[in-house]
Amino acid sequence: MIEIESINKFYGKLHVLRDVSLSIGKGEIVSIVGPSGAGKTTLLQILGTLDRPDSGSVRYDGTDVLRLGSRELSRFRNRHIGFVFQFHQLLPEFSTVENVALPAMIGGMRQSDASKRALELLGFLGLADRADNKPSQLSGGERQRAAVARALINNPSVILADEPSGSLDSHNRQELHRLFFNLRDEMQQTFVIVTHDESLAADTDRTIHMNDGQIIAPPSASVVV
Repeated sequence: MIEIESINKFYGKLHVLRDVSLSIGKGEIVSIVGPSGAGKTTLLQILGTLDRPDSGSVRYDGTDVLRLGSRELSRFRNRHIGFVFQFHQLLPEFSTVENVALPAMIGGMRQSDASKRALELLGFLGLADRADNKPSQLSGGERQRAAVARALINNPSVILADEPSGSLDSHNRQELHRLFFNLRDEMQQTFVIVTHDESLAADTDRTIHMNDGQIIAPPSASVVV
C-alpha cells in the first residue's frame, strides 16, 4: 500500500535520513523505534506529506505523492492520512464532536453529515456521552480517543501516530494500544506508530529500528523492508 524508496533528508549539513526504503501493507500495524535523533519523526512527517525529502519517492497505491501540486497534496492528505500526536492537538474552543468533524468539513462534507459521522465514531470509541464537552472537560485518555476519532473521520488509508501514548498513564496507554488493534480488526485500519513505548512496539506486527537516520537490523533479527 505504501512504498517509500531511497529517502534522503538534510537539514543544512545534517543528514537526517539516509537512503531509507520501507513498505507497509494494508491493515498492518508498524512501530518505528530508536533513540532520540534517529530520524523517526522526520520519516513520519515525510510519510504524512508534511515534509518533503531531498531525494527519493513516497507512493500510496502506486501514486507518487511527491509529484502532486500543493493543492492536490493537501486534498490527498486530508482524504488519505490521519494523524494522532503525543498531545491531542484538539482545538480548545470547539466541542469534542466539532473537533472530530472538522477534517471532514475541510474535505467538503456538509456539516450535518460530518457531525453524524463524528457521533458514530465517538460512539464506537466509547465517547458518545462526551460529544458536547470541550477538550478541557475530558480526561487524558478521552482526549486521545477523540484525537483517534478525528484521525478516522475521512476513512484514511493510514493513521500516522507520533508518540500517541507518551502523555498517558499506564492504564490509558493500555486502553489506547488495545484501541489500535481493535480498529485494525474491525476496520482493517493501517497504523504507523513512532514510539518509545516498548510494550506497544512489542505488540505491533512489525518493528522498524532506526539509528543515525537509517533502518537497522535489531540484535539477532532482521528487518524486512
